[in-house]
Amino acid sequence: MQKNIVISSCVIGLGLLLAGFFPGFYYYHTKMDDRTVTVKGLAEQDVVSDLALWTIRFQSADNDLFLAKKQIENQQDLITQFLLKAGFKPDEILVQGLTMQDAYADSYRDKSTISARYTLNQTMMVRTSQVHLVQKSYPDIGELVSQGVTFNPYGNNVAYAYTKLNDIKPTMLKEATLNARMAAEEFAKNSGSRVGNIRRANQGVFSITAREQTVDQNESEQINKKVRVVSTIEYFLK
Repeated sequence: MQKNIVISSCVIGLGLLLAGFFPGFYYYHTKMDDRTVTVKGLAEQDVVSDLALWTIRFQSADNDLFLAKKQIENQQDLITQFLLKAGFKPDEILVQGLTMQDAYADSYRDKSTISARYTLNQTMMVRTSQVHLVQKSYPDIGELVSQGVTFNPYGNNVAYAYTKLNDIKPTMLKEATLNARMAAEEFAKNSGSRVGNIRRANQGVFSITAREQTVDQNESEQINKKVRVVSTIEYFLK
């Protein structure tokens, strides 16, 4: 009887010991897992645009639709000749949609004030990898005005793009991660800890901006650009 009481007491004591050990064990490791540091790693790289989109808009106006169409065709030929002479390839020159406006179709407009019934608008686009040729030729297109080309109010604009982002992503992510690790190690050093494994990581969003940023100039207007990524990484601390 006495022996059974002793055995029961031992079992109960062991149970109480284990009941206290495991919560404490898991609490300890939970607190250790909470010892983390979150840092950001920056990577930047200067790049040069590899694609240019040059949009050229022009128009003609006449009371005779046939003559207005003939004028727009002549202007298209002049622009094409200008671009070919500048060094662009025929397959880089694209002719886009033609639109027509009939001033007489506006029932609220005073017909006596209409100088030309038909207005035709034509758009051409140069899509090329010769970005520096676009940069060189773009200012000279004004010469066509003296030859009879009438640019519409929206005129001409050029957009430069960088299309090889996937080629530089791995290198930039590696650099951003290394920079984040250095920041984490500096933090750990100051707090008397050591950096462990990565708990979680966020690659971040790649952004492309103008290399020289000014108030009145957009990124798409500059050939030289800057690619930037900020990665967020959380490390365990030992």
